[in-house]
Amino acid sequence: MRIDIITVVPDLLKSPFEASILKRAIEKGMVEIHLHNLRDYTTSSYNQIDDYQYGGGAGMVMMVEPIDKCISKLKSERTYDEVIYLTPDGDVLNQGMANSLSLQGNMIMLCGHYKGVDQRVRDMFITKEISIGDYVLSGGELAAAVLCDSIIRLIPGVLGNETSALTDAFQDNLLSPPIYTRPAEYKGHEVPKILLSGHQRKIDDWRDEKALQRTKDRRPDLLED
Repeated sequence: MRIDIITVVPDLLKSPFEASILKRAIEKGMVEIHLHNLRDYTTSSYNQIDDYQYGGGAGMVMMVEPIDKCISKLKSERTYDEVIYLTPDGDVLNQGMANSLSLQGNMIMLCGHYKGVDQRVRDMFITKEISIGDYVLSGGELAAAVLCDSIIRLIPGVLGNETSALTDAFQDNLLSPPIYTRPAEYKGHEVPKILLSGHQRKIDDWRDEKALQRTKDRRPDLLED
């Protein structure tokens, strides 16, 4: 998998890929991450990539031409399965979306900034618009990092335990059950005896029951799906 990220502030995106699971995935050659500074594609002598809105209004808008040049250059070099725009008014990211995107080959992610991008960018190039929640960030860089993490960890071989991602919250529209580790007793709080029994079928049943109950209590909307 190759992910090309177009951004105004590439420095914001360096550290997420330099540690832990994402770093190991890159080092193993399971994914390539390429950052593209949008200012490298402007013809302005001042490296301008934004301008005032037509019709007036607060906030600057990312211009269509630099984005066009960057995306067109990338698409001239290889094919892409998705061109994703990170924006607050996109479809809200969920586990099913991450599962689907993890099966793709090459993707471009465009990070919004300022007030957003010229609508013509969305009309001409974008195949999917994604939000990571109902709130606004200073730019799409952190959202792109979240999206990358949610996708890359699902690629077979990235996680040490192949079954780990399959038992994550939301995979079956359920939250995860309570989990415990040693010691078995701590300050009067004990691990449920069923988890110490060694009886795997009963343990699995207990986990299923607790996952369902936790989902009913905290996210009943997931059960409606």
